[in-house]
Amino acid sequence: MHLVASDWLIIVLYFVASAAIGLAYTRKAGKSLADYFVSGRSLPWWLAGTSMVATTFAADTPLVVAGLVAKYGVAGNWLWWNGAFSGVLTVFFFSRLWRRAGVLTDVEFAELRYGGRPAAVLRGFRALYLALPINLIIMGWVTRAMVNILQITLNIDPWKAAIFLFGLTALYSVFAGLWGVIVTDLFQFVFAMGGSILLAVLAVQSVGGLDALTARVSAHFGSTEAAFGVIPPLDAPWLPITTLLVWLSVQWWAAWYPGQEPGGGGYVVQRILSTKDERSGLLATLWFTIAHYALRPWPWILVGFVGLIRYPGLANPEDGYAKVMVDILPSPFKGLLLAAFAAAYMSTISTHLNWGASYLVNDVYLRFIKPEASPRAQVVASRVATAVLMVSSLIVMGFLSSVEQGWKILIGIGAGTGLVFILRWYWWRVNAWSEISAMVTSFVVSLLLTIFGHSLSDTSTPDYAFTMLTTVGVTTVVWLAVTLLTAAESEATLDRFYRQVRPGGPGWRRVALRLGYGDDRIPGGALSWMNWVAGLATVYASVFAVGAAVTGSPRRGLLYAAVAVAAFLLIQRNLRADEQLAAGVDTTLEPRLRFDPGE
Repeated sequence: MHLVASDWLIIVLYFVASAAIGLAYTRKAGKSLADYFVSGRSLPWWLAGTSMVATTFAADTPLVVAGLVAKYGVAGNWLWWNGAFSGVLTVFFFSRLWRRAGVLTDVEFAELRYGGRPAAVLRGFRALYLALPINLIIMGWVTRAMVNILQITLNIDPWKAAIFLFGLTALYSVFAGLWGVIVTDLFQFVFAMGGSILLAVLAVQSVGGLDALTARVSAHFGSTEAAFGVIPPLDAPWLPITTLLVWLSVQWWAAWYPGQEPGGGGYVVQRILSTKDERSGLLATLWFTIAHYALRPWPWILVGFVGLIRYPGLANPEDGYAKVMVDILPSPFKGLLLAAFAAAYMSTISTHLNWGASYLVNDVYLRFIKPEASPRAQVVASRVATAVLMVSSLIVMGFLSSVEQGWKILIGIGAGTGLVFILRWYWWRVNAWSEISAMVTSFVVSLLLTIFGHSLSDTSTPDYAFTMLTTVGVTTVVWLAVTLLTAAESEATLDRFYRQVRPGGPGWRRVALRLGYGDDRIPGGALSWMNWVAGLATVYASVFAVGAAVTGSPRRGLLYAAVAVAAFLLIQRNLRADEQLAAGVDTTLEPRLRFDPGE
């Protein structure tokens, strides 16, 4: 790709603006650990939610979506679209509880929910596990995707360019903490999404418009439905009915995956904890879920199809996206798109650096090594941890061959743990050993199945369903058995948790009665279940509406759009009817800024 002066001007201006915005918040982030990692718990919902969307819009995401549709059609996205079931569950059943918990990280929750040495071990283990292997794998594959883009688009050493991007991102992440990450996320998301839409428009025009694109892609797949159908075809060779059923009925609640954890977790929870109250946390997560699944993917899908038409037979279909950029974009749009990819990459890396450092500092350094560290020492340790993660992720990148491979590795080792992460909020009997046994069993079973030739790498055989169901089944049996064979948490621990979070529901009835709360209901009561169904209708009807419009079915598109709007209005009405939530304040009897395990 040949860049002219106007392209380079846009790229330079983007980098200057990103660095300036990020570094402008250095002083604010340095006030305290809460400012550095959760923005002082003061974010409005729209800013926190947009940051979630920006974080999950990495350099890898357009590539992997383009690769999926080139191989399987639009329906190939159900590999990750099934996660909306879990995402909407987090919105209405868990976002409020996380905000009430008042912790600094999601793994600190272990010592609020559980007690004694097992809770401390669980907290320390999960902190190291998430901050190092999991976080480094994610940053590694995101950087790998950026290297692939640079290798195809520019006549420069892609490693040097990637290291420059990483270093610039680390610069404001180290000094400005989550404040810098959040505000630059907003700027970078607008930049990246605008670039994606522009590329989709120009790409479709390059093959003769939507009608020509639809005809040529339909011919490739054998029919319009096979290519553009959002509902997966039951006779597709790449998707046996067993795999589809696993995706829709098991994987979304059983498999742990960063960004769509059953019950919430990771950087999604970090943003929830950064909001100013329960209502803001719920609305932020709702906006993220709708934008993530329904609004954002379609420009990538269209470019993926254009790549399929222009470059049939690519060894790695993910490369088609970058090749389209190289061949069809005029200047200065080349510079704009490269800056947009840099924005997508930097927003994700900055979050993962800050998120991973929060575990190393809050849940390892301050919990087990130097709990008496001064506020200044805490911020210094946070900046050092961020820099260490930066260097480590570059090393991990060399071991991943594709983005899709990275996705499936994490789905595999997290299969079976989702249910315990859901039930720990709503069943008093779950203890620290429940989580420990689930994580260990899932990892061991997944590893053994891989050794013996069973993995999640190929959806076209029944092996996918066998691997997922076996891992989930064995893991669930083991952690339930361990739960019932080990001692329950002490009444003092359970009472402390219940007073702080007030999860309600039949699973906590005995504790609620003991504490004098009576038949305490879950937050939102029956309306939460109604909102979950309406939320799914909003997300999937929006997906279908855009798909119908793209394939030349405007009437069907309008019908789906009407369903989406009606479902969203129902959610809006139900949220207004929730008096506690409408007040916009936390409702626990004993609200605290942050849980102290030493109490």
